[in-house]
Order: sequence, then structure tokens, then C-alpha cells
Amino acid sequence: MNDIRITGLRARSVIVPLQYPIRTAVGIVASSPLVLIDLQTDSGVTGHAYVFTYTPLALKPVQRMVEELATVVEGQPLAPLHIDQLMQSRFRLIGNTGLVRMASAGIDMATWDAKAKVHRLPLVELLGGVARPLPAYDSHSMDDVQLATSRAKDAAEAGFSAVKTKIGYPTLEHDIKVIRSIREVVGDGVQIMVDYNQGLTVPEAIRRGRALEQEGVAWVEEPTLQHDYAGHGQIRNELHVPVQMGENWFGPEEMDKALSAGACDLCMPDLMKIGGVSGWLRASTLAEQRGMPMSSHIFQEFSAHLLAITPTAHWLERMDIAGPIMEPTLRFKDGMAHFGEMPGVGIIWREHEIERFAV
Repeated sequence: MNDIRITGLRARSVIVPLQYPIRTAVGIVASSPLVLIDLQTDSGVTGHAYVFTYTPLALKPVQRMVEELATVVEGQPLAPLHIDQLMQSRFRLIGNTGLVRMASAGIDMATWDAKAKVHRLPLVELLGGVARPLPAYDSHSMDDVQLATSRAKDAAEAGFSAVKTKIGYPTLEHDIKVIRSIREVVGDGVQIMVDYNQGLTVPEAIRRGRALEQEGVAWVEEPTLQHDYAGHGQIRNELHVPVQMGENWFGPEEMDKALSAGACDLCMPDLMKIGGVSGWLRASTLAEQRGMPMSSHIFQEFSAHLLAITPTAHWLERMDIAGPIMEPTLRFKDGMAHFGEMPGVGIIWREHEIERFAV
């Protein structure tokens, strides 16, 4: 198995419909723009992954970047950490961030998927862990009172013990109205997380955060600009509710800067932006060193395997951004994510649906 080589890469762009648009305080993601990656090997095994570009404007550039990177990985051994080091050195002079990091991370993810399939193991077992049910929260959007309440009620009835809603309405009173309406239908046994998506100034985040403490929210996520680590630290010092952040860290190096600045109580790296599976492994070490609970951000199929080996694993985010084009191999029951029976991460493309949504 040590002499298996990568023979090619295929990248395809799709725009997938979402059951609910992802509404935030700073914008709306109306549908899910994805670049699908197939990494072929001379063993006949193909690794699958996808990256989420947030806006259709980035679809073709990321797809093109993945295709260009085929020249870097073709002929290389199917060794994920070796491929990761190759990418790091190739982009050191221009900076391995932004669209470059997204494309590199997608290839890293596909390489790990292929490696696990070659060994006929779920990814979690290839990494030395054991598949186990993981606590998951149902992640919602900035839905306003009626829809937010309805979705929260459905989640609680499905067995979820935590839900997240995006807030940042024009007034604090509106934020609280939404939270109280959710609380009324889910009861005290369900945790409510809130996400501002970087929508507030530091003083306003402190003002609203103090009010949210009285509502018993489980965390306040990205209350201000994500790169403002000092601002997040100031908010954290003024509040008694945990501050969550991390989905916008490009690489473990940015995570290290944020944690060193005392910017948050909790962390939730995004698998794509942190650098794929290889980047996640480094990030989980940083979280372990600081005893910091670490949750996931989207990419639920891969994230389940990785949280299962993360020493400070906290919550899996359930937000299915690729469901229409994949077979449902990740199952949610009684608020827990169940996985791990198939080799790799269990991504099986629905080719007919991919054709429907192809760009």
C-alpha cells in the first residue's frame, strides 16, 4: 500500500439548493456553492471531498485552482502529510491563505479519504480513534421570531439538546424577543447558542452580551470582526457568557494568535479554512494544550470523524450544506451524530443530482 500514487484530480462546480437560506446579520447565502473534488489513485480508489465557497463568484476560481494543483500532486505517493507539506512549501512565498488554502484543504481532505479507503477503514479508525456517537446541535439562521421558533421546536422534538440561532437584529430587544420565543418552545433542557456573524462593534457587543447573560445562552459567537482578537478579548473579559470563535481562522497559525491573545473561551475551526484534515490535527493539539473545548463548523461528514479523535471535543454543528448531492451516510438520532461504518468518510455522490445542479 505504500507505493500507491495519485494519478489525477477532478473538480466540478455545483450550486445546491438549501432548505433554508443561511441568513446572517451581514448577508445571506441563498444557496450552497460547492466545488466537488475527486482524487484518483493507481489503486482504483478515489477520494472524495468538497469545499464551500460561500459565494458563486468564487466557484470557478477555486475549481480552477484545484485543477491547476493537479500538476503538483499527480505522481506523488498517497501520503496526506507529505502532500500537505508539499502545498505549504509551494505557496510559502505568496501566502497559503484565502482561495489557495481552500483549494489545498479540499485536496488534503480527498487525500485522507482515499488513504482511509485504501486501508478499508473509516477515517476515524485510520487516525487511531473509535467511531462513537457525538453530541450535535442543530444550526439555524437569522430566521426572525416565527421561523426561528418553529425550527427550534422541530429540533427539540427530534431530540437535539442544543440549537443555534443567528441574531444581530437592528435592536437588542429584537434579539431577546427571538431568544425568549425559542426558549418558550424548547424549555430549559435545551441549550441555545447565538451567533452574531461579526455584526457588532465592541461596545455594542458588550452591551448586548450583558443582556444575553440573563437569557442563559450557552455561547456568543463572533460578536465582532473576527480578526479583532483584542476586541474579542475585551468582550470576553466583560462578559460571563462564553465567547466562541474560529470559523474564519485561516490555518492553525491564526488560531494560535487568537488563543494567545485570549480572544475566546471556546473554539470552532472550519475544516476547510484551517487546512483540511492535516490542519485540523494541528488545531486540535493547540486546543488540547490550552484545555479549550473545540467544536466543528459545517463539513459535518468529515468533522464527525475528526471530533471523535479531538481530545477537547465539544459540539458537532449539524448544518447540511451538501445533502442534495450526497447519500445520507451520516445519521442524526436523539441529538447525536452516528457514523463510521464505511471506509473513508462515507461520501457517496448522487451523480444525477450533481448533473442537475452543475454550473
